[in-house]
Amino acid sequence: MPAWLRWALGIGIAAMIVGVPLIHFRATYAHGKRLREVEEGKFYRCGQLTAAGFREAIERYGIRTVINLQDEDPDPILPESYYQSKPKTLESEICRQGGAKYVMLSFDLPARSEAHLRPPKVVDNFLKILDDPKSHPVLLHCKAGLHRTGLLTAVYRMEYDNWPVAEAMRELRANGFGDVAATSANDYVYVFLEQYRPRRFRAALEAIEQGAETRSGKREATP
Repeated sequence: MPAWLRWALGIGIAAMIVGVPLIHFRATYAHGKRLREVEEGKFYRCGQLTAAGFREAIERYGIRTVINLQDEDPDPILPESYYQSKPKTLESEICRQGGAKYVMLSFDLPARSEAHLRPPKVVDNFLKILDDPKSHPVLLHCKAGLHRTGLLTAVYRMEYDNWPVAEAMRELRANGFGDVAATSANDYVYVFLEQYRPRRFRAALEAIEQGAETRSGKREATP
């Protein structure tokens, strides 16, 4: 056998040994991209799945509401799978077929200087959905399932599971939001979470402030 043919066969075999598992890994990854359970029967999170991946997730977990956080792609056109780019279907149509409500939430974080003044509308809208048991189970996703999805998952932990911010941030990092990914936003996300106050704390503070104002008004009215 000529030397060049032996080299060609060797390279071909090596390519198959490395390439086939890699392609399989990418297909599996795209199908269930970072799909994780946050709270059984209530809240799940993921990145942008394929059409087949969404169908499987909706059926397996009985998903009733799918929330998309991608301002840049409000209703993604999904390939059937990693291997099959056609046919392509709108994500909202996949949800309709599976009996799940499709919701697009605009991710409107305030300016850094205003992060401590108000929660963004996306947080309020997200909490309204999670407050309604009829919406459960909810599947939340963005493109990668790291940054936007991770931030709202941390808010969920603080609001519904009463986690302290440090624990919510540890989970944020453990699920892949590191110092390399989305570096331009990392410090802002951390600052936002550190300054975020769950509704129970805000309500208690407002009650204290109203009580102080009432007492002050009574003192002023006393002759």
